Amino acid sequence: MHRRTTPLRRPCAKPHHCPRRMRLKVLSQARFFTGLDIGEITAIEARMRVRGYAEGERIYPAGARADHLFVLASGRVKLVRPTPDGQDVLVGIVTPGGLFGTLTTLGEPEFTDSAETLTVSCALSISADDFRAVLRRHPSVALAVVDDLAHRLEEAHQAVRRLSGGTVEQRVAATLLTLAGRLGEPRGGAVLLQLPLTRSDLAAMTGSTTESVSRAMSRLRKEGVIETGRRWTSIVDRDRLVRLADADARTPEAGN
Repeated sequence: MHRRTTPLRRPCAKPHHCPRRMRLKVLSQARFFTGLDIGEITAIEARMRVRGYAEGERIYPAGARADHLFVLASGRVKLVRPTPDGQDVLVGIVTPGGLFGTLTTLGEPEFTDSAETLTVSCALSISADDFRAVLRRHPSVALAVVDDLAHRLEEAHQAVRRLSGGTVEQRVAATLLTLAGRLGEPRGGAVLLQLPLTRSDLAAMTGSTTESVSRAMSRLRKEGVIETGRRWTSIVDRDRLVRLADADARTPEAGN
């Protein structure tokens, strides 16, 4: 059987400014604005700037002054954190409605991660002054945003901890399962990840080299656990992938 290599959905090729109706819908569905009515959401949206980004475009670098919070309206954004030993760790992938970035108001003088688009994306941003005005009017938003930031911090810590244990194949399996849980689409008994993750991205998520990740992915393909194509990965045998991720690591693979 011929294995499909083209994307299942053809992505938009150019950056775009998402329409206002989409922006309002995304904000109204974001968990940190839960309980606000459409008039309040509209007033918050009016304080935000909107910008479209091309695929692979950096939104902000790690170490830059933390002067904006962002809400993703469309697309996918990866968050990469540099470690003290010079390694880049992919600590998160933001989906529409997700919050990223931070502010000095929240105790972070600099961005701890860099944000880069995985696909053509549209993001809303709010400055520190405007955010303070929102918090004064809606204290519930402050609590929700702090909870969200704490959750993201824990996810980042988990991502860093994930690098220290198991073989490359185990870490790749665990990473694919994590991505499937957050971004996967059920498709005929399989789980589809329509996401343009490169081998370098997977290496950054697993603390491995691109060569080691390529070998691990090739083994998983040959064993019928996954299928891959241009801009997508399909988990065909999730139970097997779970067993691989949970297996005891007795002999770490060379090159990890």
